[in-house]
Amino acid sequence: MRAMFMILTGAILFVCNYGPLAGQERDPFYDQRLEMVHRYLIPEGIDNKRVLYAMKTVPRHEFVSQFRQKYAYHDIAIEIGYGQTISPPYIVAYMTQVLDPQPGDKVLEIGTGSGYQAAILGEICKEVYSIEIVEQLGVRAGKKLKELGYKNIHTKVGDGYLGWPEHAPFDKIIVTCSPEKIPQPLAEQLAEGGRMVVPVGERYQQVFYLLEKKDGKLVEKKLIPTLFVPMTGISEENRDVKPDPLNPQIVNGSFEIDANKDGKPDNWHYQRQMKYQTYGGVDGERCVKFLNLTPGQPSQALQGMGADGRELDSLKIEVSAMYTNLRSGHEDYEKPGVQVMFYDYRRKFITSEIIGPWSGSSPWRTYTKKVPIPDNAREMIVQIGINGGTGKLWVDDVKIEASKR
Repeated sequence: MRAMFMILTGAILFVCNYGPLAGQERDPFYDQRLEMVHRYLIPEGIDNKRVLYAMKTVPRHEFVSQFRQKYAYHDIAIEIGYGQTISPPYIVAYMTQVLDPQPGDKVLEIGTGSGYQAAILGEICKEVYSIEIVEQLGVRAGKKLKELGYKNIHTKVGDGYLGWPEHAPFDKIIVTCSPEKIPQPLAEQLAEGGRMVVPVGERYQQVFYLLEKKDGKLVEKKLIPTLFVPMTGISEENRDVKPDPLNPQIVNGSFEIDANKDGKPDNWHYQRQMKYQTYGGVDGERCVKFLNLTPGQPSQALQGMGADGRELDSLKIEVSAMYTNLRSGHEDYEKPGVQVMFYDYRRKFITSEIIGPWSGSSPWRTYTKKVPIPDNAREMIVQIGINGGTGKLWVDDVKIEASKR
């Protein structure tokens, strides 16, 4: 398989040679990148040859702090400071594949962040223009991209809502933060026949949209649920719906809603190895089933929400589950169950609680647990699944209820 993959990527070096890394000697992290591609990307449907080549080539560890480099090739988001994160590799690959970048494209990226997504695009496209609103991040990312030799990536600090009109029109636009509505300047700066990928929605409930400009108008296609940091600046000022951090709720906890009819329940993000089951369960006609046979492989779904620990005291969690041959993974955090993770105002991790870990086999049961909410918590994530363990798990009727201090 490896030999075949090397031949495959070698065949496209001639069309993906705008970045500086093509043809260079592989670094000590090369094997980890190759494993990342084969473990997290190809099984989840990433099959665009240019995208796979770029994901295999760009050194993601260069875009995170040194003490987080050991996690660089895991399929997880990693904090990069200033309340921002570098997206999981699958999300980067998914957005890039949907964008379908071509070697001659001029691309606009909104939200430079660490610079990793820009580097992926820089390996494929002729020119990349990237805007970051957080000055410290924008300066740092620009410096890193120059250090790595990307001469076709241009960065600036500014409000991405406004785009970069001096260099418009753009063949492709990718937005790596979430506005509530499509910014009009970006729609205007997209070239005729161009494509834009953007996560749109409320603060904690977003969906990827693919927009294509045809006859001067944007034609939209709704894709999968996702969860990104919000687009700040003008976009945030114009936001109509604000989250309620005093009333965190699970949305679609019974998994009945699938508006796209694509087998992926609405409102649950980063779904991995999760499928609908239309029999069994305890609430409604559907439940979800997780299956994982390889320790460490993601098998999960999650939701984020506001949770203000200054006024909230605790959280009651209730979930129904059935499982067969469940085992925890090799890492401490790879435990089947419902994990609740709390974050502070900078989106820095504080602590976590778990219903579980579940092991062995069990018929349907309802589990309840009350967990304290840290005083400094401002956000939380509820993650259900096998979470890197192995076995089969069915989940239904997930509920939470917060109590005030």
